[in-house]
Amino acid sequence: MIEYICDQCNTTYRTNTLRYKCDCGQPLQLKKTEVGFSTDRVSVADNTLWRYRQALPIADDASIISLGEGMTPLISFDNATHDHRLKLDFVCPTGSYKDRGAAVLLSRVRELGVREVVEDSSGNAGAAIAAYSAKAGIDCTIYCPASTSKGKLLQISMYGAKLKLIEGNRAATTQAVLEAAASTYYASHNWNPFFLEGTKTIAFEIAEQLDWQAPDHIICPVGFGSVYIGLYIGFQELQRQGIITKLPRLLGVQSAACCPVYKAYSENRSQIERSPQTYETLAEGITSEAPIRGNTIMQALRETNGAITIVDEVEIESGIKALASKGIYVEPTSAVIVKAFDKFVESGIIRTRDVTVSVLTGSGLKATDKLMKIA
Repeated sequence: MIEYICDQCNTTYRTNTLRYKCDCGQPLQLKKTEVGFSTDRVSVADNTLWRYRQALPIADDASIISLGEGMTPLISFDNATHDHRLKLDFVCPTGSYKDRGAAVLLSRVRELGVREVVEDSSGNAGAAIAAYSAKAGIDCTIYCPASTSKGKLLQISMYGAKLKLIEGNRAATTQAVLEAAASTYYASHNWNPFFLEGTKTIAFEIAEQLDWQAPDHIICPVGFGSVYIGLYIGFQELQRQGIITKLPRLLGVQSAACCPVYKAYSENRSQIERSPQTYETLAEGITSEAPIRGNTIMQALRETNGAITIVDEVEIESGIKALASKGIYVEPTSAVIVKAFDKFVESGIIRTRDVTVSVLTGSGLKATDKLMKIA
């Protein structure tokens, strides 16, 4: 049995409702009485995230929407002293890891019989929701900041989605879409927990690619937290089934331009407070002034003994070039992991014999206009 449960007040709702939040205003999670994950039941012939079909909450196979997302490469990153590996999740069909969440969310939308959706995004989630909506034959409108990379905006439009550009920062875009969400299904990658059911499969894949072992650490960019939380959910499910014996330490990275999670961590606070974006950053995909699922991010941080660091624009640019010099072309939001790894080593969090996996979330082809400025 699966139902919605509120993060804050523990109110439960049936999952066939079209609501996106609790009556108290807080986000909803999925409460599952059974996980049922078994390595023996992984469909090894299926090279998509649907190989973990048993652990994905879509009741009817006929509702599944897929473009071949998932099972992305895990490769070694040249390092003379540490075992650092890269999860190349930017090779998903639309060029970002958000295809994982979009595949599961739009499958659920189709299962509910919804014919029209709205979403807000800094680019990648919008492209993913637009692409999977197109595949499902669902009308889609995407709200984006006017400053979003032109390549991402073009991609969204090419999928046939209606595009609404909003002046101001990322928070202004969210405010604009909420008006539309009052009358149209809100297929939000931040609010809808079915999206996280897709991103949790990154954890399944990493464990499988490491012979069903958890790495010591995982580094990922953190904005609204869909990768960070997805990893937490996925590794928790693996641990509960006895497939892994420990949770990896979840290490997050934020841009110094907008870093509410880092501030809560560095100041040893239990809750995340709104932190206004102070300047435009190359890492546009992680500019979240007040993450919607802040409580879950902090819970994941505590329970995995995690850590958060920040990088500035010079360090982001350096990361882009370091990865490109090894043949890996990613957008700036992905490149934050490079200098973050160095900082976690310098602080003693990552030790010499540890296995660390960094998640690369978006293709450089999505940010050509921004990357041209630093080439």
